[in-house]
Amino acid sequence: MERAGLSTAPLYTEISRSILFPPPRPPTCFIKGRRTDHHKSRRLRSNCRGTEKDCSDSSRMDEDWMSSPSATPYQILGVDSTSCSPAQLKAAFRARVKEFHPDVCRDMKDADSIIRRVIQAYEVILSVNQQVETTERVCMDPFEEPECEAYDLFVNEIQCVGKGCPYSCVKKAPHAFSFTGENGTARAMSQGHGDDYLVQSAVGQCPRRCIHYVTPSQRVILEDMLQSILSPPYDLSEADFLDSLIIKANFENNRYQQPKRKPKVSSKYVDWS
Repeated sequence: MERAGLSTAPLYTEISRSILFPPPRPPTCFIKGRRTDHHKSRRLRSNCRGTEKDCSDSSRMDEDWMSSPSATPYQILGVDSTSCSPAQLKAAFRARVKEFHPDVCRDMKDADSIIRRVIQAYEVILSVNQQVETTERVCMDPFEEPECEAYDLFVNEIQCVGKGCPYSCVKKAPHAFSFTGENGTARAMSQGHGDDYLVQSAVGQCPRRCIHYVTPSQRVILEDMLQSILSPPYDLSEADFLDSLIIKANFENNRYQQPKRKPKVSSKYVDWS
């Protein structure tokens, strides 16, 4: 295309050349405050190599536990014994079942034995975790975290009026309370009366408010402390500490909520063939 005797062919040639072959950019190492492409490519190559290595290691670990009869339950499921959460354990178990279930691995001869090992490993780890939770619960302070609802009876004999009480709990519920021979105060002689109306009336009508609903662990501690207070030498500071524990127990027991029931999940393998 020519106009006024001037040719535009060289102009189109320069434009197309600049699009297809852009001028070289300066190396990014001279740009202040930015990482160089050389380091970025090196990091990318190292990540690629690391991914290939992880994949090869994981496949090698799968082969190891499948061929080793002495593999631990954690090795069978491929989880860490020190930092595995219940959600991670369940996810690992599901992944193993999807991978080695006989309906999926029909060509594998040992699929039945492998899936049984996976199920046994899952059950073993679950039982270990339950034992750990039970041990931690036993070691907890029952006045900080009650272990159950407060249905046991405890009478603070230091504040009890005794036989001269006009609203005697012993007369109201003689199957649960009786007078002691040492000092004539009331004492809970039996437990398991959480839904008993007479016992509830006796607790509510106590004029000194010295009958309390506590948990079994709290009751054992309070009874031991009460016996030490009533035995010479007498220490008033222990009585104050007993009162503080009772106040704390009443507060935490009123806040206690039963744990929600977990849905039953069966991990047993059923052979439908």
